[in-house]
Amino acid sequence: VLKTPHVDALAASGVMFSQSFTTTAICMSSRASIFTGLYTRCHGIDEFSKPLAPALMETSYPMLLRKAGYRTGFVGKWGLGGALPRDHFDYFEGFGGQGRYFEPGQTKHLTTLQADQAVGFLRGCRKDQPFCLSVSFKAPHVQDEGRNEPGIYAKYPYDKALEGLFADVAVPRPKTVDAQAMPAFFDRTLNKTREAPDFSAETYQETMKALYRLLTGVDMAVGRIMDAVRELGVEDNTVVLYTSDHGSFYGEHGFGGKWLMLEESIRTPMIVCDPRLPREVRGTQREQMVLNIDRMPTVLEFAGVAIPPGVQGRSLVPLVRGQRPQWRQEWFYEHPFSAHGSIAVSEGIRTERWKYVRYTEQQPVFEQLFDLKADPREEKNLVADAEHAETLDGMRKRWPAWREKLGAWRQGEVWTEPA
Repeated sequence: VLKTPHVDALAASGVMFSQSFTTTAICMSSRASIFTGLYTRCHGIDEFSKPLAPALMETSYPMLLRKAGYRTGFVGKWGLGGALPRDHFDYFEGFGGQGRYFEPGQTKHLTTLQADQAVGFLRGCRKDQPFCLSVSFKAPHVQDEGRNEPGIYAKYPYDKALEGLFADVAVPRPKTVDAQAMPAFFDRTLNKTREAPDFSAETYQETMKALYRLLTGVDMAVGRIMDAVRELGVEDNTVVLYTSDHGSFYGEHGFGGKWLMLEESIRTPMIVCDPRLPREVRGTQREQMVLNIDRMPTVLEFAGVAIPPGVQGRSLVPLVRGQRPQWRQEWFYEHPFSAHGSIAVSEGIRTERWKYVRYTEQQPVFEQLFDLKADPREEKNLVADAEHAETLDGMRKRWPAWREKLGAWRQGEVWTEPA
């Protein structure tokens, strides 16, 4: 139903990762991980009001690239607390908080404005100076202020020029919308109380079409940005990463929002388009598990800038180029932010086949074990299944090993995953 020709063009000329994830499915924590290459437990951004520590800001990818002579720009949602870092970039058109799709008295949609700003940065670049531009679209995030207003459009205000799109189509509802009932404590979480009503049977079509119009606006903005790269004459030497900070539920499992470790919440798009790749590599996919913490070292390696020793992510450059390096077999998920008890705090381990989730504030502790090979939609919790007791025991042991190793890490220390 949704068409994204400009993003599709990036995938067709680059490499797409089909197993891309966030290690914490909430914006401020994930954005800090993207900037620093660190897990949330290590960069410490677990509240909206927290800024990055100065030492971590200095080793973020925009700061390291600027030191290396790059012209740096940032457009859109900054996502972290503290004062906006205007002096840390050569060009900064970011905003704090969630931003608004339409500022009071303005008729230009935020996505269009962000495209204007990105194009403005590019038109100020020179061919003889490398640049790094980070564009953080708000779309298709809900408009927070719209929650208290009637109608879906107040929550997902798309550009009215796109209103005719999808008028005559039906968006399929998720197959897990009536999935196995979750424990009662989920009924008190924002996934159910605040977010799920947007994806009820009564509102589903209107909500999804609004979201698809927002995403169409993003795709159009991507097209404008790529046109500006071509106008600058550097399309043959400009690497593009297209990704997101987390996923979202659109009615799956009866949920809206994100936060949880279920696949819809933690999966992200990840496309790396490097025009210097040989033709046989372009348009291919990679199945390795890649994370938001991998983006920072990837950008640095593409730029030829040394990756700090403490970075916990891995550069994707070898995978992009079609090499076969040894790769991670598992990774750690954490969501420490509870929003005063309205988000289910959780941690877990994901391998290529198995997922173990532990809801750490529930008494007694609630656990989930999913066989992703047999049950990719996570409809059957195997914790009580005797046939998988050995797997469960092994995953339970990996959970404290990861949290203890991350908790003992200090900035600048070489990172190795727990044995």
